[in-house]
Formats: sequence, structure tokens, C-alpha cells
Amino acid sequence: MKRLFLMLGLALTLFGRIMYAQATDDGTVTVPSHHSVTQTADKPESLTRSRGLTLVSQPSHAAEPLHVYGPGGPAPAMKAAAAAFAKQTGVEVDVTAGPTPQWAEAAHGDADLLYSGSEDMMSGFIAKFGDQLVAKSAEPLYLRPAVILVRPGNPRHIRGITDLLSSEARVMVVDGSGQNGLWEDLVGRDGDIRQVKALRRNIAAFTPNTAEALKRWNSDPAIDAWIVYNIWAIAHPGVADIVQIEPQYRLYRDCGVVLTQRGEARDTVRQFVQFLEGPQGRAIFGQYGWTDRAGQAPATTSDAMQ
Repeated sequence: MKRLFLMLGLALTLFGRIMYAQATDDGTVTVPSHHSVTQTADKPESLTRSRGLTLVSQPSHAAEPLHVYGPGGPAPAMKAAAAAFAKQTGVEVDVTAGPTPQWAEAAHGDADLLYSGSEDMMSGFIAKFGDQLVAKSAEPLYLRPAVILVRPGNPRHIRGITDLLSSEARVMVVDGSGQNGLWEDLVGRDGDIRQVKALRRNIAAFTPNTAEALKRWNSDPAIDAWIVYNIWAIAHPGVADIVQIEPQYRLYRDCGVVLTQRGEARDTVRQFVQFLEGPQGRAIFGQYGWTDRAGQAPATTSDAMQ
């Protein structure tokens, strides 16, 4: 009996050595053909052939999401583009939006891409984040026009900037968040200081960012008109009607993107930027009131919601 057990042990040892010798140099272990299980060590998803057997390896982990940060204004379009990109590529894009102080600390840790609401804001990002950003990668994407938002139905019958100069309408402006000096640039275009004086007399509220302005608009019905970008009415249907600003006063400001050092090293981040600049990104941004040509009619609330 002891001799029988000894012979069995020797046979098992020999079988184990044979199986070990069948391991390939790249870490793929083959098993006899009557087994259905294969195993690979740290290989990307692919088909591998070894000794006439097809071995399928699985990815060890999903691709890390892209981390994108920026202001609230372009956020609806950026999030829609991120969702479309994820559906097409399988790479998730986490978009964090709001006033810069709310996300700056997190962005210092993991940002791949920042997006801005104006060239002034982009310059501020480059100054604030310094060497974390690849300044030369900053790229304008799309423009949106400044407009006048009025109460639904336009009860004050405001038709443009000239009505804000001559009437006693109570006007709200944003003094920050990509709109620094926007109202002054609008009425100062023809060099007539009387127009700047007239509009300033009618400004009843200055807000630091557009999110605060939206709160004020919703809580203070005494505000008759709000100078802001068209995208805010499109993203919040029903809160206001859009009155286009006369061509001689109309201004546009852009949304742009800039890579971080971390993002520059990731192919998927550059692919996302290309997606934003391409036909699909252009169509998505267009639905939210953005354009790449000043002569193109900006979207209205109803256009964007269709």
C-alpha cells in the first residue's frame, strides 16, 4: 500500500511539471483542450493564440473617468456632450460645474480639463492654476450672444437696449463669472458716455455670478430686465423671454477649454476635446444656444428644447 501511494505521488509531481512547462513566456497559461477555463496575467482585452488554443483575456479594470471642471453657464451643453461621448466611447466624463471657488480645490487634485465662460475667465484660470495647466492648449470652442431677459410675456414691452436707456426699467447685471464689464461694453460701443450713464442709472442689482442672479430673478419680481447670455433662458425654460439686443450693441463671448498636465498625458482627454470641436459637439452646443459663427441666428428657448 505504501508503494502504491509513493507511485501516485510521483505521478502527480510529474503531471504538475508538465503543466508548468506549458506556460507561455507572456504569462498566458494554457490548459488541456477539454477544459473551458483560460487565464491570462495582466494583459489588455484581446484574443491571444497559444499552441493552437484561443485565449480571451478580460480588462483588469474600467477606464478612469475624465474629470472636467468649469462654470455653470456652459454646463448644460458640456454635460450633454459628455454623455454623448460616453455613450459613443464607453469613457465616462464627470463634469463639475459652478463658481470657481466651489470646485477649485478638487480640480487641483484630479482635473483633466477646464472649460471657461469667456476669454477673461480663461486668463483667470491660467493665472490661478499656474503650471497645473498647459496654457498653450487653451482653445476657444463656441460663442453665445448677450441678450435681454424679460418677464414672460414681456409686460414692459422691452424691445432692446434703447428701451433700457430711455425707460425706468429696473435692470439686473452680472459683474463677474465671464461677464465682467459686459453691460458697459454693450452700451459703450459707439463712444457715447450718455448711454453708459443712462443704463447705469437703471441698474437695480449687481450680482457676483449668474447663479446668484437667477436666484434674484426668481425671488424679486421688481426686476424687469436682466442682461445676460441667451443660454440661461434656454437652460431654464419658462423663467424668462429672450429679447435680442440690437446688432449695433450685440456682443458675444466664448466657451473654451484648456488641458491640465494630467489631461495632456491621457489620449481620452484629447479625444474628448476633438469630440467637442467636431460635428457632434457643435450640434449639441447649438441646441443650447451656442454658435461658431456670429452671423448664425442664435437658438431660442423653443429651438433648444425641440
